[in-house]
Amino acid sequence: MGSGCCFRSPCNSRMVSSPVIVRAQAILQKEMVREVLAELISTYVMMVFGLGSVAHMVLGGNLGSYLGVNLGFGFGVTMGVNIAGKISGAHMNAAVTFTNCALGCMPWKKFPVYVLGQFLGSFLAAATIYGLFYTAILDYSGGQLTVTGPTATANIFATYLPDHMTLWRGFLDEVSGPGGVPLLRPSPPQEGDSRSPSQSRGREFRVGTVPGHISAPGFGLGPWVATMASTPQVLLTGLLQLCLFAITDPRNNPAQQGTQAVVIGLLVVTIGVSLGMNSGYAINPSRDLPPRFFTFIAGWGVQVFRAQDWWWVPVVAPPLGAYLGGIIYLVFIGSTIPQEPQILENPMEYEDRKIHALPTTTPPQMGTSSLTPVSESRVKRASVRPVIPLSDSIHTEQF
Repeated sequence: MGSGCCFRSPCNSRMVSSPVIVRAQAILQKEMVREVLAELISTYVMMVFGLGSVAHMVLGGNLGSYLGVNLGFGFGVTMGVNIAGKISGAHMNAAVTFTNCALGCMPWKKFPVYVLGQFLGSFLAAATIYGLFYTAILDYSGGQLTVTGPTATANIFATYLPDHMTLWRGFLDEVSGPGGVPLLRPSPPQEGDSRSPSQSRGREFRVGTVPGHISAPGFGLGPWVATMASTPQVLLTGLLQLCLFAITDPRNNPAQQGTQAVVIGLLVVTIGVSLGMNSGYAINPSRDLPPRFFTFIAGWGVQVFRAQDWWWVPVVAPPLGAYLGGIIYLVFIGSTIPQEPQILENPMEYEDRKIHALPTTTPPQMGTSSLTPVSESRVKRASVRPVIPLSDSIHTEQF
């Protein structure tokens, strides 16, 4: 009897939950739901690999490196494209989504759906990395969650400016940059610190500020001088979007079918190792803002938004740079690609459609009864009788 109850319970639960399962399956079949889940999962995978590699560089000493961070983000992007490429396109970047909407590649109604999935996936990835490396973070920082200084750990999750960068110089860098790796520099020995590099569990990194630079956006002469003097940073995000269009444009020379994910991942790695020094090429709002908000509620405090007034730059600048890069490709490359003439696969079928489209010239037989037999050969001759096409009918059949 006891066994009977045990076996009967799962069956009853399935019978009771079956309408719920059917309803859930119906919801999952909706296009918007599938797209938001695809963006959520692909962004989560990309961010777990990327943030995990940053944690190794900050906390693990010789276990991590800047090259390892670029590889982590690059191949994280590759895995994300493999996961969601056929469902949502695997944007994983709000700047890419914005550009596709602004250039008419997708409707604006999908923009909040994609961004919602990306932000949720990135936030959950930050929470995952925090849970996995919690003890290492506390051990490295001495139990103090700091944003700047020799034992800063907030830079595991979001980007902060190095010493040699000003706010507006960093803004132009983000307009041109395509990634999301926080730039970290080894800190010099601090007074009262008797540890040698070999005695330290991990290398110490710090994120500093430029002495005397004006960090409040829009005030003073400093930002304008920096803007006029630092045009190279306008290049990176535009390069990302331009190359993405080239990789996926079937009219140009796209990546071979099945290799797009690897090529896009290598693109991120290449830009990171060549152009990521200034500000960590944090050009992805979906990569920077949700983890930054997580650190705000996880114990780092409001300083994650106040440090150098930097937090808004990886949110505002990347969409601008991606949009400019997309326009450059469409105007100077996409519009100059010669159009190939359309070739009919079955010309005879098209000719048949032309003959049937013409008005019949055979006069109708008014006196024929419905019971009068009609010769089969007569019908066949009438159907293949040559007809001189009229000029009006030819004009209407032009493609």
